Amino acid sequence: MAVPKRKTSKSRRNMRRAHHALKPSSYVECPNCGELKRPHHVCLACGHYDEREVIAVKTETA
Repeated sequence: MAVPKRKTSKSRRNMRRAHHALKPSSYVECPNCGELKRPHHVCLACGHYDEREVIAVKTETA
């Protein structure tokens, strides 16, 4: 069975894990309403995707 000959140091272990951090999610401005939305997703504010309305969004009336 393969067994490490030496203990992996904390420095080497942490250098290996340097790329494991989570990246912040990106947002773009909706070309129709200007709200922030995820790229390649339907805008939840106006229901548009790719310059056309995909879903009908209910408007709030108080």
